[in-house]
Amino acid sequence: MALPKQVKIVEVGPRDGLQNEKEFVPTATKIELINRLSAAGFPNVEAASFVSPKWVPQMADGADVMAGIERRAGTLYSVLTPNLRGFEGALAARADEIVIFGAASEAFSQKNINCSIAESIERFVPVAGAAKEHGLRIRGSVSCALGCPYQGEVPVESVVDVVKRFAALGCDEIDIADTIGVGTPGRTREVFAAVTEVFPREHLSGHFHDTYGQALGNIYAALLEGVEIFHASVAGLGGCPYAKGATGNVATEDVLYLMNGLGIETGIDLAQVVEIGDFISNAIGRPNVSRAGKALLAKARSEANTCA
Repeated sequence: MALPKQVKIVEVGPRDGLQNEKEFVPTATKIELINRLSAAGFPNVEAASFVSPKWVPQMADGADVMAGIERRAGTLYSVLTPNLRGFEGALAARADEIVIFGAASEAFSQKNINCSIAESIERFVPVAGAAKEHGLRIRGSVSCALGCPYQGEVPVESVVDVVKRFAALGCDEIDIADTIGVGTPGRTREVFAAVTEVFPREHLSGHFHDTYGQALGNIYAALLEGVEIFHASVAGLGGCPYAKGATGNVATEDVLYLMNGLGIETGIDLAQVVEIGDFISNAIGRPNVSRAGKALLAKARSEANTCA
């Protein structure tokens, strides 16, 4: 299959990237991050999470963040909603899209939320119904699609089953997520080949973590399967909670550099994203793990010094 001519990059840094930061990131910093990302041309930004502050204190200011951002025409602002109460918060905050989630691993589901996969997704029935009633897009995220920290290998049939369940709920888009970053390109192609049999390819997305350094290889493998939507996190924000000290989300700068090299259009300004990665890394006092971002930043600064 020929590579797509254009892809959609979903920026997940403000939500998925920041949610595990121990020190509270100021609301103003989150708002500036989202505004900068919008200005760089992202068509979709995962902006906040409407979950209990008891479980995710970093996301306690979701309503304030959504109220403070400058909305760019053409950009979708997504929020995570685990239940009806979260959905009500999302609705009040004028979110464009809600994100619901379920694991492809039975062991992961039991360990994390003490119920089966089927039961976990059934809980989203009223949430999905309310979203449709109010005209909000729904995105379903299938975690542990390429491996589980508890059971190890996850059968492809389990991933397909969860995709079918999300499709039945009316999801507009479904993410195939390598939550712990153990996936490899061969397995990635196998999983996407299977799920495209039960859900439209153009509405499937790849969410890859770089724990084992496989994220860009997996993205390329997914491109070969015709996938046109990918998630990434500026500066590689977000660690892997199941591998101490390991990187988590693939860095947006690295993904954009790959797409530019392949001649695939994204509509996003890489130079601006490199500056954004530097901004947020400095703002929260953590290292920038984007290889392309650091290299391009060093090059730009070297050229500026030479010119001066």
